[in-house]
Amino acid sequence: MSRLAVVLTVAAGCLAPLTASAASAPVRAAAPPVYAYTANINAGSVSVIDTATNAVTATVPVGNAPQSVTLSPDGTRVYTANYLDDTVSVIDTATNTVTDTVSVGRSPASVKVSPDNSRLYAVNYIGDSVSVIDTATNTVTATVPVGNAPQSVAVSPDGSRAYTADSDANQVSVIDTATNTVTGTVAVGRSPASVVVSPDSSTVYAANSYGDSLSVIDTATHTVTGTIPTGNLPRSVTLSRDGARAYTANLVDDTVSVIDTGTRTITATVPVGNGSQSVALSPDDSRAYTANAYAGTVSVIDTGTNTVTATVTVGQGPVAIAVGALPAPDADLAVALAATPVPGLLNGRVNYTLTLTNDGPATLTSATVTATLPGSLTATSPDCTPTAGKVTCTLTNLPAGDSVTRHFTLPVALLTLGRPYTVTATRTASAPTDPNPANDTATRTCTATTSLIINCT
Repeated sequence: MSRLAVVLTVAAGCLAPLTASAASAPVRAAAPPVYAYTANINAGSVSVIDTATNAVTATVPVGNAPQSVTLSPDGTRVYTANYLDDTVSVIDTATNTVTDTVSVGRSPASVKVSPDNSRLYAVNYIGDSVSVIDTATNTVTATVPVGNAPQSVAVSPDGSRAYTADSDANQVSVIDTATNTVTGTVAVGRSPASVVVSPDSSTVYAANSYGDSLSVIDTATHTVTGTIPTGNLPRSVTLSRDGARAYTANLVDDTVSVIDTGTRTITATVPVGNGSQSVALSPDDSRAYTANAYAGTVSVIDTGTNTVTATVTVGQGPVAIAVGALPAPDADLAVALAATPVPGLLNGRVNYTLTLTNDGPATLTSATVTATLPGSLTATSPDCTPTAGKVTCTLTNLPAGDSVTRHFTLPVALLTLGRPYTVTATRTASAPTDPNPANDTATRTCTATTSLIINCT
């Protein structure tokens, strides 16, 4: 296919040459939420899928004809390559909003983040180049010429090399990331559309679209050591965490090939949706997800049984998919305490009001705030639990940005007159994690000269 034909088919609302999905993010010790992101080339958007429910939770407008999507290793950012805009969109995963747009080379077709989060590599299909982006400043710091019509980029796990699938040159270019120079090229099969690097950085797999095969490249010698048959017109390849299995999305077959990389044979063929363009794995490898461009869906595959267990409708023309774990959600609970004197001849008292505010970003599922009282005094409360020397207040399911109040009262008659006393309220437990201890405590000091004269500060 000529370059002119590529541009015309995209402009007509069809599909341009498409790219590999992002490799899945590293496994985390806890169990943070896992989301899938599809680049919808005809809708100019990214669909956000909660993999726990297989429901689309957000749709994010991005640039024109997004053709690739990748998730940063720390799960805080998603990047799209916008083929017709010559831009990369930067999405904040906490808010699902575009926070920046980066101008790159002509017709970016694929993006990939370095393992240390510091750099983003965008391959420019018409520009025959790779734009190197500083992720801290979202600026292009280098442009690396590569072979004709690069469609995909991958970065070695150690970050020392980047590899591009140069489709019109039928080769893979090898980039030294320290110098941003091409140090070698490897002839592969016909029209490579996707590349991926093994977990130990020893092997690169290139999916040859018109060769119906994977080329296996030894990274030490830059030579092809074998060729593995796949389904018809593989557009994307990804690997399991241990590198033992490769998965290819086969466009013409509407299938995913499951390949044993040790024996270099297909062990299963999974029928998926129409126009299977891209495949990605969950962080624990238990699920594979395919972007089915013509069907406008994502197929969810149980990798234990190699069967489709769910189908999710997304935006128009999903051509790429990335799956990864987001950071564990935080909920910052701010504690404020007010003390209001209520003088009385026989029943002077101080009314306390706790104002508890969730500063987000996540919903506060539960929390406990404990107010310590002077000595062994006991308060009364309509919505907390008083005991000798303290008051315990609880709350549940407080959305970000919302506040609740809790109340308790200390009678002056029980206090030592003429001496100051202090009440301190402290967040003692909460879920999810509170990232800001600075606002977890509030204190008020009162002095009662008599039950008719009470001052609080």
